[in-house]
Amino acid sequence: MFAERTGYIIWVTDVKAARNLEKYGTVHYISRRMHYVVMYVNADRAEEVAKNIRRLSYVRKIERSYRNEIKTEYTKDIPDKTRYYGL
Repeated sequence: MFAERTGYIIWVTDVKAARNLEKYGTVHYISRRMHYVVMYVNADRAEEVAKNIRRLSYVRKIERSYRNEIKTEYTKDIPDKTRYYGL
């Protein structure tokens, strides 16, 4: 249904040149003040794309997003104490 995606935070020196990153994946956000780009790439070719992006002259550093690895299903092991404190 949906392709598995991997997020990257790319720190750049030139924000205008960072618009060229759209040919490598989906650019989600470009921060003009802090000089970084948030983009998503297909997971099956993520490492290959990251290697190509590192070669660009305006790229300082690439960080992989761990958002899809964070647990989002929660359990209620601890009882809710708010119901004991009535008005």
